[in-house]
Amino acid sequence: MSASSSLVADTVWKTIESTQSVTEEQLSILHFLFGKNLERATKIVDQRGVKKISGQPSGRSIFQVVGESRRKEEYFCFPEHYCACYSFFYDIVNRGEQLCCKHQLAARLAAALGAFIDVKVSDEQLALLLIKL
Repeated sequence: MSASSSLVADTVWKTIESTQSVTEEQLSILHFLFGKNLERATKIVDQRGVKKISGQPSGRSIFQVVGESRRKEEYFCFPEHYCACYSFFYDIVNRGEQLCCKHQLAARLAAALGAFIDVKVSDEQLALLLIKL
């Protein structure tokens, strides 16, 4: 994905975040940029498959996103930077074919819309989760 495409995506995400709603036009733009990954991400969000795990009292957080397989694995991710799924390493890191995976898109969309399950844990518990990454 080119730098200009990334800027377009960032602009759309910021608009969605500011209004906490998404229009058909915004979804069309994001679909053009992210393709089937966006479709899969919206399905995950619609099925309430995104948790935001926040440490207390720091407020630091990570997202946990349900996968689509029958096993319903859950992947930890930072929407703009990292996901623990296989696709992130294969398609994004190794091949450079995508900007992000469906889990990152789901986390970003859920965060922008406030459509996540909010889980509060101690900072120590959050640190223990992060160590496993």
